[in-house]
Amino acid sequence: MDSFEFENGDVLNDVRVEYMSFGTPIYDEKGIIKNAIVYCHGSLGSYSSIKKLAPLLDKGNVFDESKYFFICISALGSPGSCSPSTTNLKNKFPKYSINDVVNFQKKFLVEKFNISHVLGMIGNSMGGFVCLTSAINFPDYADFIICGVSSYKVAGHDFMLSKFVNEIIESDPDYNRGDLTYSLNRTLRIACLAEFNFGLSKRALRDMSNIELSSEFENFGNESIETDIYDLKYCNESCMYFDVEDKLGKIKSKTLIIACNQDPHFPPELDAIPMSKMIKGSELVIIDSNLGHLCFNELSTISNELKEFMGDFNDC
Repeated sequence: MDSFEFENGDVLNDVRVEYMSFGTPIYDEKGIIKNAIVYCHGSLGSYSSIKKLAPLLDKGNVFDESKYFFICISALGSPGSCSPSTTNLKNKFPKYSINDVVNFQKKFLVEKFNISHVLGMIGNSMGGFVCLTSAINFPDYADFIICGVSSYKVAGHDFMLSKFVNEIIESDPDYNRGDLTYSLNRTLRIACLAEFNFGLSKRALRDMSNIELSSEFENFGNESIETDIYDLKYCNESCMYFDVEDKLGKIKSKTLIIACNQDPHFPPELDAIPMSKMIKGSELVIIDSNLGHLCFNELSTISNELKEFMGDFNDC
């Protein structure tokens, strides 16, 4: 995009947006795509996160490619799109919020596809924050939203985990220099390892031997150094203060909430169930999966529930 203005008034020019689109666009009488479904990925993910829908895209399935046009954008702040690392602004990058992530996506869809209304939005984890915020800020924007393994606010142990990650990063005196150093790489690894315990379910971790756990822990840490520490810090802060609890009543989109009993981040009794009661007419599906917070990789296990929810949107 030519430019993007943040909530705080900062403006960046020549803004990079990484995205993927596929499926079958259907146009209304004005020549505007009317069957767009936008996929919103989790923290520091990318457009490729839409692969979670892959088992459900074939003809006659829930998200039949012949019926829908899919768009997945690497969000503001994520590597690939406009972020601290891709702009090389590092710690000079403007602070951003989930509102900024929503506005970034919405502006791009208008400029690139001339889409100002979407059929639906699907999001997991941070992507759920984006779906909820879009539906709150722009009540007529999406006919439906599917919010998975997510919540209406970051609180409790999730807030403290974010604070802990921040504390680790800010404790490194090299952070404010804006240059990648050996110390920052080490700090990045430690900060990412703080997240290791919050992916798979407790059962999945318990079923591994200590040798296997040590190996997985080591691999997780080694892979994490491919992340940019400034991308991580900014994304962590954008989510840390997310809270739309008092605004859920504004949502008009048909809403499906997907939760997992084994999710260590957002257990249903604390997040999905209260949220379903606060969003009028929302539907709730709770699954069991040893993948825990990563259970969106098993969406095919609830294909019947998804088909039932999507029934109203088969004829666009």
